[in-house]
Amino acid sequence: MMRGFAYVMAALIAVVIMVVVAGTPKDSTQPANANPTESSVSFASQVLEDEGSLTLSVPEMHCAVMCYPKVQKLLEANESVEKVELAAQKEEGMIDNHAVIVHYKPGFDVGHAIGLLEKEGFAKSSIAETP
Repeated sequence: MMRGFAYVMAALIAVVIMVVVAGTPKDSTQPANANPTESSVSFASQVLEDEGSLTLSVPEMHCAVMCYPKVQKLLEANESVEKVELAAQKEEGMIDNHAVIVHYKPGFDVGHAIGLLEKEGFAKSSIAETP
């Protein structure tokens, strides 16, 4: 009986440690409350002169509950971004099309936005190819 209790406690402690480690910022040189748009992300700059919209492919965006809102908030923190919306999906609540549509004003730096996405764990993000 006592051994079973010890195993359960060990499992609970392991879960707590995993949650704490997973929540730790990846870059310890940047404060946790720093604004990611103010960080120095070094990707090729591609500043768009006119307003418009473009589709960004975000392959690591897997869920509509956590991933998409994080991508949306990150991109909308840019003053040149008016709105970010999830591309059309086959099934509501599921992400089968890993793309977002970014509506932007003149001066939007695509390279910087992609760099921010990659820095936050959305690797391989890029401008989506049009068919």
